[in-house]
Amino acid sequence: MTDAALVPEVGRFAPPARAGFQVHFVERAADMMAIGGRLLADAGPNADVMVIDVAVMDGDWRQEVRAAVIERVLAATADACGLAEPPPGWWVKFRVIDEGSWGSRGGVLSVLTLLDTGVFTDEKAAAIRAALGA
Repeated sequence: MTDAALVPEVGRFAPPARAGFQVHFVERAADMMAIGGRLLADAGPNADVMVIDVAVMDGDWRQEVRAAVIERVLAATADACGLAEPPPGWWVKFRVIDEGSWGSRGGVLSVLTLLDTGVFTDEKAAAIRAALGA
C-alpha cells in the first residue's frame, strides 16, 4: 500500500521515501459500522467492508494522479487479500492536507522542503512547485 501512493507522489519507485509513509489499520466491530442504515452485524458473515483514508501533503494532485493512487491502493489491497479485484464495499477517501497544515518533526512540515531530498523526479518536483505556486 505504501508504494501505491509513493510512486504517483514522487514520480518513481523510491525506497528511501518509504520512511515518510504510514499505513494504519483500524478494525471496527460489526456492530460499530453501518451501510445504508443497516449494521454490518445484521448483514451476515460475508459482509466485506473497508474504508481506506489516504491523507497526503499538498502537491501535484491533479485528478489523474488522485485516480492513480486510488486505483493502486485498491489493487494492492485486493492483492494482499488474495482477491482478483476489490469488492464494491471497499471505499477509498483521498484527502489533501493544505500546505502549512501538516505537522511533523516538532513543527510544520512542507512538501517544498522535501523536494531536494533526491526522491522526487525532476518532473514531479517541478509539477509540485507549480501546483503550490513556488
